[in-house]
Amino acid sequence: MKTHSPPDRSGRMMPVLAGTLVVACLVTSPWWWPLATTSFQKASPEPEASPAAQHEHADNGHDHGDHQHEHSEATSVELTPQARQSLGLTAETVRPIQLQTFQKTVTIPAVIVERPGRTHINVATPLTGVIEHVRAVTGEVVSPGSLLFEIRLTHEDLVQSQTDFLRALGELDVEEREIHRLNAVAQSGAVAGKTLLERQYAKERIEALLRAQREALRLHGLSVRQIEDIARHRTLLRELQILVPSPDAREPPGELRLTDDTHQQVGWVDAPAETPANAAPPLIMEQLNAQRGQSVAAGEQLCVLADYSRLYIEGQAFGQDSQALDRVLQNGWTVTALFEEGAGRVALDGLELAFISNFVDPVSRKLSFFVDLPNEVVSDGRNLAGQRFISWKYRVGQRLQLRVPVEEWQNQIVVPVEAVARSGVESYVFQENGRHFDRVPVHVQYRDQQWAVIANDGSLYPGDVVAMRGAHQLQMALQNQSSGPIDPHAGHNH
Repeated sequence: MKTHSPPDRSGRMMPVLAGTLVVACLVTSPWWWPLATTSFQKASPEPEASPAAQHEHADNGHDHGDHQHEHSEATSVELTPQARQSLGLTAETVRPIQLQTFQKTVTIPAVIVERPGRTHINVATPLTGVIEHVRAVTGEVVSPGSLLFEIRLTHEDLVQSQTDFLRALGELDVEEREIHRLNAVAQSGAVAGKTLLERQYAKERIEALLRAQREALRLHGLSVRQIEDIARHRTLLRELQILVPSPDAREPPGELRLTDDTHQQVGWVDAPAETPANAAPPLIMEQLNAQRGQSVAAGEQLCVLADYSRLYIEGQAFGQDSQALDRVLQNGWTVTALFEEGAGRVALDGLELAFISNFVDPVSRKLSFFVDLPNEVVSDGRNLAGQRFISWKYRVGQRLQLRVPVEEWQNQIVVPVEAVARSGVESYVFQENGRHFDRVPVHVQYRDQQWAVIANDGSLYPGDVVAMRGAHQLQMALQNQSSGPIDPHAGHNH
């Protein structure tokens, strides 16, 4: 009879126990795995860091105002010196933030105009005559006091007045000689005293006539010196010299330049190497209306001179802008002129508002205001004939825009618009941190074509060094850096 031994249950229980142990280890791994990893890292020897890693760690641990910044690929970009130069990030464009006063402005179209009563000077002849010489040409520079025209006088009244004056002088000479002769004869009793008395009365009448004729010559423009010259030399003044007037002359006009008064011609006047601050501005022969041999009447215009050293900018605002313009005058604010040059704009700051028109055009509703514009000479040279010609930087009729302040804010964080990058609804600036630029989110309170006002809410502080330009390029570099390098094996099977 065969006996059967009981089955071995231990062999079948071992796989079940092993599986249960594995499940238990997996379930309890969150508690024991970190401890086991830490113990293993402590027990394992730490490999020596590479020089590049040590340098990077040292750079990341440098001090920034008693606190350390951590660089993240998502919010920080590192630039090489070459990249800085390409973006124009120099000591002038990477600088600390400072609280400053900001002026909110509006842009108004404008045009350069002349200064009424100052830009153009009309030169006329005071007497009738025939032009014998013209000493300047159109466009030439003329200096105050130099000779412009020489005119042979044919003015009938002046010629007649001088003739009568000379005749009266001759009669006075005759009477004086006759009185001298009668004085000697009257002492001997050969001539009655009544005759001598009549000659003395005649002399007094001639002297009274001469005084009247002197005043008549003064009315014609002759000076006391010139009248005395006529009386001394007993010759008529035949030629009139027209000189370049001074544009800012505040004294009454002097004597007419007649006959022997010689003055330097226009073409002989040399331009000074350095123009004194109080020197008269150069004048240009803008329009020449006379020519040699032409007969001109008294008061006829000979030429028009132009002084372009100072001009006006006429801003063309609307009637509702009058209060804002009044604030500019009351607060002494200055305006900025924007000129189109090439592909960009050139700004001229610090211009003063001269005055505001008191008339609003009822049709266009335009309100004009005027800004004082100092001009500059851009070229100054002479031709082969020795004539001097200059060119001014700003010209009458040139169109531009004026940036006029309408509101002023104190203690604001103001940066150029190139310092702010936009991504969706967020705005960022980039703060310098060693070799890195960290992206800092900010709130832009106001932005125009040139400046951005950032809220002083703690995102930035005065003294923080930020990039004042190239924010958009830095933002693009940061986005490319976060997206990671392109896999060179993407799309290829080996």
